[in-house]
Amino acid sequence: MKPFIAIIGRPNVGKSTLFNRLSRKNKAIVIDEPGATRDRNYVDCSWYGKEFTLIDTGGFEPTSTEKILIQMREQTRLAMEEADIIIFLMDGKDGLTPSDKEIITILREIEKPVFYTVNKIDGPKHEDHVYEFYEAGIEQIFSISAQHGLGINDLMDEVAACIPAQMEDYPPDEDRIRIAVIGKPNVGKSSLVNKILGYERTIVNPSPGTTRDAIDTPFEINGRKYLLIDTAGIRRKSRVSHLLEKYSVIQALKAMSRCDIALLLIDAEEGMTEQDAKIAGLTLERGIACVVVVNKWDAVTKDNSTVGIYVKDIKEKSKFMDYAPIIFVSALTGQRVARIFEIIDAVYSQYKKRVSTAELNRVVQEFLDANPPPRHQNKTNTFTYVTQASVAPPTFVFFVRAPRALHFSYRRFLTNRIREVLGFELSPLRIIFRKKSEKKVR
Repeated sequence: MKPFIAIIGRPNVGKSTLFNRLSRKNKAIVIDEPGATRDRNYVDCSWYGKEFTLIDTGGFEPTSTEKILIQMREQTRLAMEEADIIIFLMDGKDGLTPSDKEIITILREIEKPVFYTVNKIDGPKHEDHVYEFYEAGIEQIFSISAQHGLGINDLMDEVAACIPAQMEDYPPDEDRIRIAVIGKPNVGKSSLVNKILGYERTIVNPSPGTTRDAIDTPFEINGRKYLLIDTAGIRRKSRVSHLLEKYSVIQALKAMSRCDIALLLIDAEEGMTEQDAKIAGLTLERGIACVVVVNKWDAVTKDNSTVGIYVKDIKEKSKFMDYAPIIFVSALTGQRVARIFEIIDAVYSQYKKRVSTAELNRVVQEFLDANPPPRHQNKTNTFTYVTQASVAPPTFVFFVRAPRALHFSYRRFLTNRIREVLGFELSPLRIIFRKKSEKKVR
């Protein structure tokens, strides 16, 4: 499992500049799906073979100057809770401020690697600005210029040294479906977890998971083995704020790092919100199967058209994830909670499904004959063959004369046809176009 590294600090100290510099050099995940674009505050990175997820807290900046210290303290504590390693960025031009001192006091209370870093040291003539920061009693301070790249290598070499070569993960169990419950605060995650574990479960000893403060709970229902991946975000009774809601994205990332299927909880009284759609987008990006669970259904006044209205709204706001089944439940009363597992089993079956190369090519050739790809440079853009490269998610590689000439709409056409004809209606799919003569995926 990848550790989380958070960049924290006051507004305008250069957090986003540092984040962008590191992500441009080491960005690993790219998504090109309509509707999935969102304001990023995280990226998967690596530094000389050490992989990690970098978090930019720039999106959580306080806007009210009267509340700046309170909000800064809250932001810092949230970053401390979620991150494995912290880069605390200060502004060399502003000098050591009272807010910096307050954050340093908080950081001294924790037992995690903290890298105290002074930004905007753009050359040797600015190095004198660093000395003032030693007044805070810090033993080691890194001086960098996030804008020009100075000192970044020294900082990241030390950060990477704190990352183990491979973080411990839960022992593999191929027969056990790994489920994560994700969503915003106060949508009923804890209630659903408790209700799930109250259904016909076998008595087991909870095992500590990889994520700090997480508990992984193996259980069985009707002879089928499952593993519930709990996170601190599911169980902790944190007070709700706009900052905590932003951090629900990071909690979802942690849970999804080890799951097969994510149960995305949304509040029936609120409907699908922008934040829900962002979290849904994470499942697509990570290739995780997803079930949308509309909770608190007992609190909604209903008529014959209510379900249809909700389904239409959810699909409209998450068009990029139209394959995800939707179920309406009440974790409080237990209404339809047991049926979640029927859906999970169906989704998992497709998520792990493999189609033979012969069958796949026969079916795809029918698609191509009915709707051939557009010509490229006045030549037929010939498809040679297709193969299923992997499962979880099912990934199909098409060998084609000119991969880059294929428009997204044609990728969408192939995806839809594979779903309909080969039975992948409930699973995310990945379609890769590759030149036959090339070994690397484009």
